[in-house]
Amino acid sequence: MARIRTQADDFRVEELPLYPPSGQGEHTFVRVEKRLVTTEEVASALARFAGVSARDVGYAGRKDRIAVATQWLSVPGLDPQRALDFQLEGVHALEATAHEHKLRTGQLRGNRFEIAVRGCDGEAREVARARLDQIARDGTANAFGSQRFGRSGRNAELGARLLRGELRLKDRRKARFAISALQSAVFNDVLDSRPTGIGELEFGDVAMLHASGGQFLVEDVEREQPRAAAFEISPTGPIFGNRAIEPAGEVAVREKAALDSRGISLADLRPPGGIRLRGARRALRVRPNNARMRDFSGGFWLDFELPPGSYATVLIRAVLGEEPEEGS
Repeated sequence: MARIRTQADDFRVEELPLYPPSGQGEHTFVRVEKRLVTTEEVASALARFAGVSARDVGYAGRKDRIAVATQWLSVPGLDPQRALDFQLEGVHALEATAHEHKLRTGQLRGNRFEIAVRGCDGEAREVARARLDQIARDGTANAFGSQRFGRSGRNAELGARLLRGELRLKDRRKARFAISALQSAVFNDVLDSRPTGIGELEFGDVAMLHASGGQFLVEDVEREQPRAAAFEISPTGPIFGNRAIEPAGEVAVREKAALDSRGISLADLRPPGGIRLRGARRALRVRPNNARMRDFSGGFWLDFELPPGSYATVLIRAVLGEEPEEGS
């Protein structure tokens, strides 16, 4: 059976920044390489090193723990030269530059991955290669990976309890992450319940333009479907909240059913203080850039780039046609 993450060096991810730091300002952007350490652990240690609150440290996204990952974090009031002295086991500061403001979640262009898949013979490699070629052309499901939800989906259930007012958390970042996990779970539920292909439009879909991120309600499927076939647009699913474009028809019915099944009513949401549920739409499919395979004895390297929020493990599962084993 195919295996990934047999060792940390088998899973490499490089954050592609949305913009370079300007070289001036009260915040310092620090680029780190981390190995077997979570992004939260790096942020907490960096906050202690700089003498600031952990909530003042910013980053664009969480990176896998069992991996060699490079990413940017921002810290207020830290001299860039001193930032290069930051030390934590498994972490190295690579560069540091001043910038005007804090780095916020989602402020990245994407991520570049290099992942070793072991335990694949010649025939399995050729099947995987054919699948990768098809995915590079037609895309694959843009589902959230299982790591988003914690053990047995606990994060999503925690988010539901927070929104129903059954629970309170002092740590706002943890509360926000739990609610985000619930939003992700609802999106996956909607994706799984779709009766047509993820590249096939339905009346009432909210479609997204890949080039600009613009969205519109699909009212004429026959007119819009050629654009979906050309991967100019894709149907979307909900990141539920109060400012997202609403679908219509059967699409809206299925999305409401996904919320109902988790005991969530948009009319009765009670987010904890300081957390806003603006809502958004997420494309149901994603297409990797610069995807290729490099063979080695007993397996292959899979190289590709994904946009922010898309999961490498989901793409690997699609390429292999099954869930790979993880770890040694």
